[in-house]
Amino acid sequence: MADIYQAVTDRIVAQLEQGTIPWVKPWNRSGKPEPALTPRNAVTGRPYSGINIPLLWSAAVESSYSQDRWLTFKQAKEAGGSVKKGETSTLACFYKPMKKPKLDDDGNQELDEEGNPKEERFAILRGFNLFNIDQCEGLPDEVVEPGSSVEAAFSPHEEAEHVMASSEVAIEHVEGNKAFYTPTLDRIRLPARHQFDLAERYYSTALHELVHSTGHQKRLAREGIVSFDGFGSPSYAREELIAELGMAYLCGHLGIAGELQDASYIADWISELREDKRAIFKASGRAREAAEFLLERAKQASRQEVSLRLQSA
Repeated sequence: MADIYQAVTDRIVAQLEQGTIPWVKPWNRSGKPEPALTPRNAVTGRPYSGINIPLLWSAAVESSYSQDRWLTFKQAKEAGGSVKKGETSTLACFYKPMKKPKLDDDGNQELDEEGNPKEERFAILRGFNLFNIDQCEGLPDEVVEPGSSVEAAFSPHEEAEHVMASSEVAIEHVEGNKAFYTPTLDRIRLPARHQFDLAERYYSTALHELVHSTGHQKRLAREGIVSFDGFGSPSYAREELIAELGMAYLCGHLGIAGELQDASYIADWISELREDKRAIFKASGRAREAAEFLLERAKQASRQEVSLRLQSA
C-alpha cells in the first residue's frame, strides 16, 4: 500500500487549505436524529478513534452524508446489503503504538542510569477502506436506523460537567472575552457561562483548555506546556493542535458538537504537517492520551462516589 502517513497528511492539509477543520464535528445537516457524534461502525456499533475521527468527519462533510456510520465492503455484503456501484471508499487507519526492549549491538538489554530496562517505541500502521451507510443499499433496518438521538437544546451537559469537576484543575469564570490555561497556577479561566449563546460553544472552549491542563508536569508533562516558550511559537502551535484534537475527541465521546477554538494557528499547522508527514499522528496520539486521561479521571471519581454512597448506606 502507498505511504499511509503521507496519504493521511495530504488529506488533512488539503482540508485545512480549503478552510475546513476536519476534527470539528459539523452540525446535523439532515435534520434527522444522529446516533452519536463520534463516527461508529454501523455493524458493531464500536466508535472509531484517533486519526480516524477527523478522517471520517471530513469525508462526511465533503459528501454530505446524513450519518457518521461506516462499514467495510465485506461487512455490507455480510449484512445482506451492498455498496452502490461507482462509490469511492474512505481511507481509515489501524494504528497501534508498540514498544520492545532496546538491545545493544551484542543483543543485550540496554539499561538507563537507574538500571531500568530501556525500551524502543514504534507503531503498527495499516490502512483499510470504509464506506458510509449512505453509499450502501439493501442494508437491514438495524444497521441503517440510528439509535438514540443527540439533543441540540442548550442545557448543562451532565457528563461534561463531571469531566470538568473531576479533573482536579481549578476553573474560574470571569466576565470577559478570554479563555486560557495558566500552567504556573494550574488554573483555567473561562468567560461567564451566560456569555455563551450555545452550550456546545461553552463546552468546546472548556474542554479545549482542559486538554491544555493535561500537559502540566504533574500530569502528562507535554513539551508545549512544561517548556512554554510563548504564544505563537512553533511548540505552542503544536500544543494548540493537540488541544484542538483532544477537544474534538472529548466532544465526540460526550455527544457535543465541537467548534474550532483558535483559527490563527491554521497556517502553522499546514506548515508543520507539510514538513513532517508523521506530525498529525503524533498530535492525534497525544490528544487521545489527554482525552483518555481526563475520561479515566472522571471514571475514577464516579467509582469513588459509588463507594462512598455504599459505605454510608
